[in-house]
Amino acid sequence: MHYYTALAEEIRANAAHLLTEDVGPGDITAQLIPESQWAEAHVITRDNAVLCGVAWVDEIFRRLDSRVILTWEAADGDRLAADQCFLRLEGPARSLLTGERAALNVLQTLSGTATTTRRYVDLIASTGVRLLDTRKTLPNMRLAQKYAVTCGGGHNHRIGLWDAFLIKENHIAACGGIADAVKEARKVASNVPVEVEVETFDELDQALDAGADIVMLDNFSLDELREAVKRGNERTTLEASGNVNATTLKAIADTGVDCISSGALTKDVTSIDLSMRLTRTYSP
Repeated sequence: MHYYTALAEEIRANAAHLLTEDVGPGDITAQLIPESQWAEAHVITRDNAVLCGVAWVDEIFRRLDSRVILTWEAADGDRLAADQCFLRLEGPARSLLTGERAALNVLQTLSGTATTTRRYVDLIASTGVRLLDTRKTLPNMRLAQKYAVTCGGGHNHRIGLWDAFLIKENHIAACGGIADAVKEARKVASNVPVEVEVETFDELDQALDAGADIVMLDNFSLDELREAVKRGNERTTLEASGNVNATTLKAIADTGVDCISSGALTKDVTSIDLSMRLTRTYSP
């Protein structure tokens, strides 16, 4: 399935799930408000952030009440300053309040992923090293978070188990060695990238000799990364992984590797603090 088609389907599924989860059979508190009352509202961020999740919020309110009008003052990938208003809404007051939490939940999560990614990308901007995500994503949010990574300036590693080979320790053991695993991968799908994860220089040499397209250097020290670059940077793409965080990232990038992957971008999500406030109520 094409990536953008799959993403559109995930947006619809996420929106439906968020509404079912929060609204259930109906919002009883919203029934305190006259059905005829309309309102205007705005959403602000209390943190500096990178925005992500516009399509999800649009879909939530489309499903909830098509009369709600959303006016975005920023786009996915834009940097937001603390206390900045980036979204204005107008429509039935009941619908604005019913959709508030579902909308803010997805916005705060995806913007959190995009913001962390942008912070990491900025740290290594001078090196030319690409920052990659992993499959360590929140359940049922795989494509959403991978999209958020791109909004933050990062790059996607493989989406799932189908679009690239990643031959790890247990695969190597089951196949009888790195050379045999790579050879079998070429037979299974000759047009799909083959990546091998290695933990030693001996394994690195085996992966290079086997013709791996990418070699993941798992938990190599900085000195070991520099040595690995000397051995393999002209023969394959080298990816550093393991113990990657804001403190270690720049030093890893400075070793000369081609890319760095970090599960922290998606699994260690720090949500952005967002707030929606009604600014006016009226009867149309």
